[in-house]
Amino acid sequence: MPRSAEAVTHGAVTIVNAMATGMGAALGIKLWSRAKVTITDQAGAFTGLNLDRGDKTDLAGATAQRVFQRFGVSKRLGAIVETQSNIPIAVGLKSSSAASDAVALACVKALGRETNDIETVRLAVEGSLKAGVTLTGAYDDACACYFGGLVITDNTHRKILKRFKPGGRLRVLIHVPRQRRYTRDVDPTPLRDLRSLVQVAHREALRGNYWNSLTLNGLICSKAFGFDSTPAQEALCAGALAAGLTGKGPAVAAIIPYSKRDTVRAAWRRLKGQTIETAFNFQKAKATRLAS
Repeated sequence: MPRSAEAVTHGAVTIVNAMATGMGAALGIKLWSRAKVTITDQAGAFTGLNLDRGDKTDLAGATAQRVFQRFGVSKRLGAIVETQSNIPIAVGLKSSSAASDAVALACVKALGRETNDIETVRLAVEGSLKAGVTLTGAYDDACACYFGGLVITDNTHRKILKRFKPGGRLRVLIHVPRQRRYTRDVDPTPLRDLRSLVQVAHREALRGNYWNSLTLNGLICSKAFGFDSTPAQEALCAGALAAGLTGKGPAVAAIIPYSKRDTVRAAWRRLKGQTIETAFNFQKAKATRLAS
């Protein structure tokens, strides 16, 4: 049995926030998260270490424990999980979903077990719920991080409703303010009060009008969560196809024709924080067994 394995997944941005209705959509992007899992003989001991911050992570440990429980080995084996990522945390770029996906996949590979992709994602979602880093399980985010592309989901029943592979010479620009917002600090009630508008965004995404959905959802969520929509509006005026708050914020994602990159960057230059440029991700998560 292999004793360790490593997995890589990617981040995502929101198309439709699922907090309001249980129906969501997200788009994979080329920011990455990596997890290394080493099996130990310390029965029931699951330790998660975030190498970027140099501290422990409950999410990694909880996800590893859930996978080991699934295969009936959690009472005789343990694991040390090390994570790394270039995804900014607590800004709405799915850092938790990407990490839990990577941990779940690496655990399956390290244990030498077989499972399908959907079950791996579900184990990751269950680990995220156990760790308290998500209010809904974020099935849409977990699927986008794992499979890549644009994924539209029913989070309540954990079903993928439709997938798209957006084309065109497009880039993703993300404005990341200095502010951070953790899931535990989010009140979903104001967004649920706007559920009829979120439902429109979800229906339009299913019809293939997903860029309109991103913009509409972003405006709705900015209002509900108390964020200024100016960054999104400036991006749109500068030539973005779509722009809006991603996740619970405060980051704003914009879909940009390649020819408008500099124009949108210039519009955002006066804003505090950083601008990240990346691309769509269409690669599925992958795991590698490591030599003992």
